[in-house]
Amino acid sequence: MTDFKNKSVLVLGGSRGIGAAIVRRFAADGAVVTFTWGGSSEAARQLASETGSVAVQIDSADRDAVIAQVRASGPLDVLVVNAGIAVFGDALEQSADEIERLFKINIHAPYYASVEAARQMPEGGRIVVIGSVNGDRMPIAGMASYAVSKSALQGLARGLARDFGPRGITINVVQPGPIDTDANPAEGPMKALMHSFMALKRHGRPEEVAGMVAWLAGPEAGFVTGAMHTIDGAFGA
Repeated sequence: MTDFKNKSVLVLGGSRGIGAAIVRRFAADGAVVTFTWGGSSEAARQLASETGSVAVQIDSADRDAVIAQVRASGPLDVLVVNAGIAVFGDALEQSADEIERLFKINIHAPYYASVEAARQMPEGGRIVVIGSVNGDRMPIAGMASYAVSKSALQGLARGLARDFGPRGITINVVQPGPIDTDANPAEGPMKALMHSFMALKRHGRPEEVAGMVAWLAGPEAGFVTGAMHTIDGAFGA
C-alpha cells in the first residue's frame, strides 16, 4: 500500500467498476477522495458511505461542469480521469450525436480536467487518465470511434507532459484490456473471443488497475510521465 494520508484526490467517473476500485484504493491508503458519477446514484451513495469519500454528480460531456468541479476541488495532489463511454456498431450507421458525446467524454473531458487541475496543483502533482489497450490495437469491427478516443489520450499525455514537466507534475495513461466489470463481465458473451487474443486467459480485476494507478500517483513514479502503461494480459502483444 502507498501512503496517501491527507492527500487530495479527485476521481472523475468513480461510482462503478474500475473507477470504484480506484476510489477504494486511495481511500484505503488515507487520501481525502472526491469522485464524480453520472447515472449510478445508488452505487455512488453506497461507495461514498463505504469509503468516507464525497460523491458529486456531473455530466462529463459538459465541459463547463467538468472544469468547474476540478476548480472547486482546490489544489489536487492527484487527478484520475476514468469517466468514459463506448459506442458500438457500423461506423456508416452510427448516430453523429452519439459519437460527438463519446468524444466529449473520452477526449475533451480528460483534456480540460487535466489542464484545469494543473493550474492549482502543487509541484509534484499527479494526473492519471484511464485509456484502453484499444488505443494501440483494435482487432474487431464496430469500435472505431472508441479506438479513436483512446488513441487521442496518448497524444494528450505526451503533450501535456512537456507543458507540466517544469513544475514536476506528471501525466500518464493506464491502458486496461478486458477487465471484469458490469460493462465487460468475465463471463460475458465476448469472453472466448477476447481471451483468444490473450496470453493470460482471464479478465483482469479492477483492483489490479487501481494498483497501477496508485503506483503512478506515488513517490516511486516521480520520473514517469508522458507514458502509456498497458495492463491487459497481453491482449495487445
